[in-house]
Amino acid sequence: MDKVDIKPNEVAVYALGGLGEIGKNTYGIEYQDEIIIVDAGIKFPEDSLLGIDYVIPDYSYLVENIDKVKGLVITHGHEDHIGAIAYFLQAVNVPVYAGPLAMALIRNKLEEKQMLNRVELHEITDGSVVDFGKTSAEFFRTTHSIPDVFGIAIKTPVGTIVETGDFKFDLTPTTKQKPNLWSMARIGEEGVLLLMSDSTNAERPEWTKSEAWVQKTVDKLFKQLKHGRIIFATFASNMNRIKMATDAAIANGRKIAVFGRSMESAITNGRALGYLDIPEDALIEQSQIKNIPDDELLIMSTGSQGESMAALARIANGTHKQVRLKPKDNVIFSSSPIPGNTASVNAVINKLEEGGANVIHGKLNNIHTSGHGGQEEQKLMLSLMKPKYFMPVHGEFRMLKVHAGLAEELDIPKENTFIQENGDVLAFDGVNEPRLAGHFPAEDTYIDGSGIGDIGSVVLHDRLKLSQDGLVIVTATIDLKKKEILSGPDILSRGFVYMRESGDLINDGRHVIFNTIRKVMSQKTPSESDIRQAIIDDLSKYLHKETARKPMILPMLIMV
Repeated sequence: MDKVDIKPNEVAVYALGGLGEIGKNTYGIEYQDEIIIVDAGIKFPEDSLLGIDYVIPDYSYLVENIDKVKGLVITHGHEDHIGAIAYFLQAVNVPVYAGPLAMALIRNKLEEKQMLNRVELHEITDGSVVDFGKTSAEFFRTTHSIPDVFGIAIKTPVGTIVETGDFKFDLTPTTKQKPNLWSMARIGEEGVLLLMSDSTNAERPEWTKSEAWVQKTVDKLFKQLKHGRIIFATFASNMNRIKMATDAAIANGRKIAVFGRSMESAITNGRALGYLDIPEDALIEQSQIKNIPDDELLIMSTGSQGESMAALARIANGTHKQVRLKPKDNVIFSSSPIPGNTASVNAVINKLEEGGANVIHGKLNNIHTSGHGGQEEQKLMLSLMKPKYFMPVHGEFRMLKVHAGLAEELDIPKENTFIQENGDVLAFDGVNEPRLAGHFPAEDTYIDGSGIGDIGSVVLHDRLKLSQDGLVIVTATIDLKKKEILSGPDILSRGFVYMRESGDLINDGRHVIFNTIRKVMSQKTPSESDIRQAIIDDLSKYLHKETARKPMILPMLIMV
């Protein structure tokens, strides 16, 4: 690990994830023997990460400093902020502080991992202050696409560090939880040393539309769509959209059936917390949908991001056990594809259209608005907080750069803005200019099934190669002492060529391997590894010459 040198009179700020990327938000504020962590998010894998479920940060630095870590404070309940919490707490088991909805979602995650009884959980609300000793955390309400969203002001002897979390300034939120402008202005007046602010929509020169604008569209659609079922797909964590759809269904006399485990959990939590007003008789069991007329039914579904195993994709593919697509179905996508998901979302839409459904999606239909503020809201946050220093977070590099430019427009000197990378440690003493106090490894950790971090670049390279050109297995039995080939060589193709139609290629390949083995065994002291490598080299050249493809070659030799 690179040396990290934080002096006793300094407060240090760093990211384990969330800089130069969308997702994996995890930030640290460190003063002397206290480290406060903000959020524990995941990142969804890109197309090249074959078989990877999701990506989390490397927690090695925190594990090495585990005695200093005093708590995990949560801004809100989206996956890119709480999705890795079970893995985080397995590495660093510290008290967790979160709002009501985020806490309900966290409890669900910990219960699934059988960790609930081993973790200390504390529910907070707007204005809550958590004292850690030398530092404290104050929560102030913001707005996003989910209830119970907070920015967090970490107060240290050196100065106040503010992490906004995801935010926009929605003055007509469907949850009635308005942003606490007074608290933001007060914190700004008291003095902010560093502002760490959401950069997701930094490239959009706009004020993001309110959720109330989407609600009008949803209400209008439910009144217009009088014939056929309505299948409403959105993020299970987007309580605002769930409320819009269920309220509109009830107002138009539709029963509600829920599909997808995360959607079921969201509606259970939303009703328990009072965010959803759904009478018991409005909800029906999945098995009852066949007894309800199509024009009296709303199906709430997961899968708005085209996930192959989610309810909506299985409905589109005809593999869902309870729901069969009908020509008069109306499918509403109330979300936009996150980076990397556009192709899978389009594939599901195409399947639904092919099945005769009326699919409503995209910006033109006014059924989605971002949960992140545009440039005007980012400038308002900067103006309210009036920070001495600024560090854009939550975004890819180009977004961070644009956000830094907005700060400069608001008279924050360019030299006072820092575009950092994950693992960079920025230290402040409150008197002198901030300095880079070292760097610690902050590479991605891949989650594949139950495996944590056991999939590296070599495995991913192999998976990519297999997905593109397939696999060729070579078998042979060899007597190394007598330098004889006892059986084979034989070739087996998987995902490379159809063997019944490629007899000449396979036979010629066998001859290449036979000659290769004979050539290696003519040496004085041939070894098994020499034969394996020669087979890979020679067969690869031959197959590439004949097919312009390079399958993975796996020699399976029996040595006697």
